[in-house]
Amino acid sequence: MSIQVLTFGRYADENFGGLERYVFELARALRGEATFVNIVASRGGPPDLEVAGKTVYARPAFEIGGTPVCPSMLLHARRLHARSPFDIVHLQFPADPMAHLAAASLPRTVRRVITWHSDIVRQKNLLRLYRPFLDRLVRTADAIILPTPAHRSASEQLGAVLDPSKFNIVPYGFDFSRLAERPAGAEAIRARHGGKLLVFALGRHVYYKGFEYLIRALQQAPDARVVLGGRGPLTAELVALARSLGVDKRIDLVGRIPEERLTDYYHACDVFCMPSVEKAEAFGIVQLEAMAAGKPVVCCELGNGVTYVNRHGETGLVVPPKDPAALAAALQSLYADPALRARLGEQARRRALGEFSLQNMRDGTLAVYRKVLQARL
Repeated sequence: MSIQVLTFGRYADENFGGLERYVFELARALRGEATFVNIVASRGGPPDLEVAGKTVYARPAFEIGGTPVCPSMLLHARRLHARSPFDIVHLQFPADPMAHLAAASLPRTVRRVITWHSDIVRQKNLLRLYRPFLDRLVRTADAIILPTPAHRSASEQLGAVLDPSKFNIVPYGFDFSRLAERPAGAEAIRARHGGKLLVFALGRHVYYKGFEYLIRALQQAPDARVVLGGRGPLTAELVALARSLGVDKRIDLVGRIPEERLTDYYHACDVFCMPSVEKAEAFGIVQLEAMAAGKPVVCCELGNGVTYVNRHGETGLVVPPKDPAALAAALQSLYADPALRARLGEQARRRALGEFSLQNMRDGTLAVYRKVLQARL
């Protein structure tokens, strides 16, 4: 019999991020073993990739600290449970506090599983108010899934978990088959952008992504040209910064890239750069996708899962955060040594396909689900 799972994926629209992608991939991977209902905040149009299970949209009443607050999540959760009882509620953290309240409103026979994507980093004042509820939530959870061991060692908010057996390391996993072959579109991108070293970067244009430091690095990396995908509240500032530094001719802000075109960009570049500067970036799915395409990665040392994925000298290079000179030196060193690029890229590909496979995530998550359900008997 299929396991009935309620989850809260934050959003399910065209501007989905890493947390949402994880929920989508998990629902697809466990199809046949688990049936997912995903309650999310209503925003924008549907995502441009297949979404397994059922998606229920809750209307946000307002926002706090950039987080949508959807009181109707509680009503949706209770109604759905009354209609077809859930076996597990799978929370994604950090997320809408209403999702946590909705989970808490369900009977205790519904087992609680949390995937810990990252600590709350920016909303320090709100965290002080929320901390007692958070501590109770993680302490009473039946299981906590961590994508890497570093998610636990780097966390400042998992101390309330007194039973270490609740922690389960289950790496994110993805279907990398679409990245196996170099598509024809990659050559068109290289022809259009030229450059001696083509650097690809991708993500929402928000404070913790650190794209301004990559733009500043171009002043000291004359052989690099950057293609920056994504958009966000800082897009206009990034454009203005590039112009003020005189590097706007060597950076192309291409906006949001449709899902079906991402493979072209990963294969077109020589290097992928993820210059994130805050621990709100706790993993970096985009760097993993670039690795699966055989590209070396340049990222920043954040003391968390980011550099668990990208290992310095093995799959790419790691530099201090907020250091344009160090970023530039890493890019220039990769430009000067094509053999190093090739070696790091091949090792990156092997690491991505070996440890972060969809099958590994499927099997690991299913084992967690079965363990908590067995404990209920």
